[in-house]
Amino acid sequence: MTPFRIAIPDADLDDLRARLARTRWTAQLPGDGWSRGVPVDHLRELAEYWRTGFDWRSREAELNSFPQFTTEIDGLSVHFLHVRSPRPDALPLLLTHGWPASIVEFVRLIPLLTGSFHVVVPHVPGFGWSQAPAAGFSVNRVARVWAALMARLGYDRYGTQGGDLGAYVAPEVAIVDAEHVVGVHIDGGLGFPSPADVARMSEAERAEYEQIMQWAGAGVDHHALLRAAPQTFAYGWHDSPAAALAWLAQKFRDFGDEVERDLFLTNASVYWFTGTFGTSSWPMYDTTESAWPVGQKAVPSGVYAGGPALFRRLAERHNTIVHWPEGNPGGHFVAMEEPEAHAADIGAFFAKVAA
Repeated sequence: MTPFRIAIPDADLDDLRARLARTRWTAQLPGDGWSRGVPVDHLRELAEYWRTGFDWRSREAELNSFPQFTTEIDGLSVHFLHVRSPRPDALPLLLTHGWPASIVEFVRLIPLLTGSFHVVVPHVPGFGWSQAPAAGFSVNRVARVWAALMARLGYDRYGTQGGDLGAYVAPEVAIVDAEHVVGVHIDGGLGFPSPADVARMSEAERAEYEQIMQWAGAGVDHHALLRAAPQTFAYGWHDSPAAALAWLAQKFRDFGDEVERDLFLTNASVYWFTGTFGTSSWPMYDTTESAWPVGQKAVPSGVYAGGPALFRRLAERHNTIVHWPEGNPGGHFVAMEEPEAHAADIGAFFAKVAA
């Protein structure tokens, strides 16, 4: 374990601001609002704030307030936060971020959890300061790296949690390390109907499903885009901060998230300074089609936002569901939007399974 601190050189900050100042802005295309993508006026205002108003050094200090380390596992250097609870008997909790997020996803959540948990937050390989994997990497490989990390930290009993990409990784950790995992909590996605399930739905279920699909099918299909040509798009994201900012703004909008501006730009800055817009896309370009998380039955599962009763019924085919609340607030990246509610729900689930 090697202690780590984020220290972006002043030259990199100057370069970012200079590139933003030299942005060659496109004309606004015909159409209302976001119908053609990120509106020019919206992005110009956001980019100008990133250039002249956003204080990276304050955000860097906030990230550095959490103990950080790197360690080599499976041939990869893994960067992670390790924030111990003042309670020696606290349950270790492994948090896995999503895409296009980073450890920044949890900076508001971590202080709310450490009263009850020892919190471990790694950067997925290819994200942030974790080394990019070679071709053929998988969610299963991530899970095995996470299990090795928890063992290296001396934790023989722990919980896993995640959303988005983390909703695939967290159950997989339980599959590869069921002997040590006490439970899996994810933000949502379990029980999403397959085409065969849709064919067997009642009229009422189909109406509910079609309403949900209006949201799920909206926006840019990043899975298809990044399966087809990740290298092509990575040039723009790596060279132009405006292009990178537009991409993140589009995806957070598609996901329905309302994230505080400085938090959004902290996440954008991590991607920019680490040059990981391309390497973080491997979960898409190493797949052949989109799929929803299925889960596992090795240990109990809980969901922050599980959806309608139909989804729970379908989720119970592959999971032992012990926690399925209704009415929890927040969007896709709930840890960034509603950290208090998220922390409370995580605590409620693990109180049930870790006694």
